[in-house]
Amino acid sequence: MPDGGNGRWFAVRHRGYPHGVTPQTSQQQLYRFLEDRFTCAQACTECARACSVRVSLVDPGGPQSHERVRRLGIMCAEVCDTTCRLLCEENHQDEEGLRGRVDWCRRICLECADAFEDHPGAESAAAACRACAAACSDFLETLA
Repeated sequence: MPDGGNGRWFAVRHRGYPHGVTPQTSQQQLYRFLEDRFTCAQACTECARACSVRVSLVDPGGPQSHERVRRLGIMCAEVCDTTCRLLCEENHQDEEGLRGRVDWCRRICLECADAFEDHPGAESAAAACRACAAACSDFLETLA
């Protein structure tokens, strides 16, 4: 048993877990934390993929508005990919750092979604960005 059989697995808060994880934390709260974390990581992966695909279709030598969309798409893909990897690691990030990273991802996704919505043919990428931002918001609520 990982707690040495003494029943104190959650007695000490582990990095990367919500602040309120204590011996009295209900299984339902812990399941919600893990589910929201997984959902956020999955949405980040889907957003990174959608942004990468969309960016590959934008001409790098095109008008300034296309260049902005391309840059935001690249940044969103990188931020989402990094956030996903962070969320998939166990106990390698303190709660405040995790919260900051997820909030940054949420903000970048919203900005990228706005840019994609003004770019014809990028509606599905905008939807993936908005879905990722929503998943990040849900996970941030769990961390609160």
